[in-house]
Amino acid sequence: MHLSAVNHRIPLSDGNSIPIIGLGTYSAPISDADSVPTFKLPWIHRGWTLTPKGSCATSVKIAIDTGYRHIDGAYIYQNEHEVGEAIREKIAQGKVQREDIFYCGKLWATHLDPERVRPALEKTLKNLQLDYVDLYIIEIPMAFKPGDDVYPKDENGKWLYHKSNLCATWEALEACKDAGLVKSLGVSNFNHRQLELILNKPGLKYKPVSNQVECHPYFTQPKLLKFCQKHDIVIVAYSPLGTCRDPSWVNVSVQPLLKDPFLKALGKKYNKTVAQIVLRFNIQRGVVVIPKSFNPERIKENFQIFDFSFTEEEMKDIEALNKNIRYVELLMWRDHPEYPFHDEY
Repeated sequence: MHLSAVNHRIPLSDGNSIPIIGLGTYSAPISDADSVPTFKLPWIHRGWTLTPKGSCATSVKIAIDTGYRHIDGAYIYQNEHEVGEAIREKIAQGKVQREDIFYCGKLWATHLDPERVRPALEKTLKNLQLDYVDLYIIEIPMAFKPGDDVYPKDENGKWLYHKSNLCATWEALEACKDAGLVKSLGVSNFNHRQLELILNKPGLKYKPVSNQVECHPYFTQPKLLKFCQKHDIVIVAYSPLGTCRDPSWVNVSVQPLLKDPFLKALGKKYNKTVAQIVLRFNIQRGVVVIPKSFNPERIKENFQIFDFSFTEEEMKDIEALNKNIRYVELLMWRDHPEYPFHDEY
C-alpha cells in the first residue's frame, strides 16, 4: 500500500478507515514551581502542573495545517475542549471538513459499568462540541471504583479497584455506535486473552477495529501484532518514540529509544531525525502511530515520514532491536487482579 502525506489512511474492518499517523494530545506534566495544579494526576507532585492552557489547541491547529487528519485524545487528558475548539476553527476556515478529521476518544476506567458508558461518551462529545467521534476505545481493561473521581483511593491511599465485565461494557459501546455517536469501536492495553473475550462474545455485533498499545523498536509486540492482524485488528502505537522520562510512571532504567546508535546511523543515512526513523518503521509495517508533541517544529518533523522507506533488511535490523521492555508500566494498576501485562502478550 502506497502511503503519502495527502493519502495515508488504512482500512478498518468495519469499512471505515484511519490515518496512519495522528497527533497525541496527552497533557504531560511540565515543571512550574510557581503553579499549584487544581486537578492532580497521580504522578504530579509539588512543583509540577499540567501543560499550559491553550497549548493543546495551538498544537492541534498546527497539526491540521501540517497535514495531520488524525487526533488522539481522551476525557482524562482534561483538554478535549481545546481539541474541539481547534477542529471547529479549522472547519470554519475551510481548511478541512468534519469527515476529513479522525478523532479517537477514550472510555476511562471509572466508567466501564454499562450504565456509565453512554454518559461518558456524551461528556466527550459535549467537550468537543462535535456530533460524533470516529473511534471510541476502552482505555484500559481494568476498572476503578465507578464514579466521578477519576483516581479513586481509600482513606489509606490505596487504589479502589472494581471488577470489570468487558463484554457488558462492549454491548453498551455497541449501542452507542447504533445511536450514531461513534463510527468505530476499539480497545487499548488489551492482551490477546482480553481481546478474545470480546471476539468470542455471544451475539457480538461489532468487533474491535483497533488495539492501542505501547509499540516501538524496543517493544515491537510481534506476538500481539500477529494475533491482531489475524483478526483484522489494527495496532495503534502509543508512546511510539519511547515516551517521556518521568520516573514516577515510566521505566527510566531502559536506555532512551532516541539515543540508540543503530537508529542514529539510519537517520544519518536517510538524512532524517531518529524520531522520523522510529515512526517510519511502524507505519511501514502497518502500525498506526500517534506521537504526542506540543512543539510546533517536532509536530511538523514527525509528519515528514512519507518520502523515504527502509529495505527489508533494514526493517529486520530494526525489529532485532526489540528488548521486550515497556516504558509505560501502568504502575497504579499492578495490584489489580485483572492487570493485563502479566500475560505473555
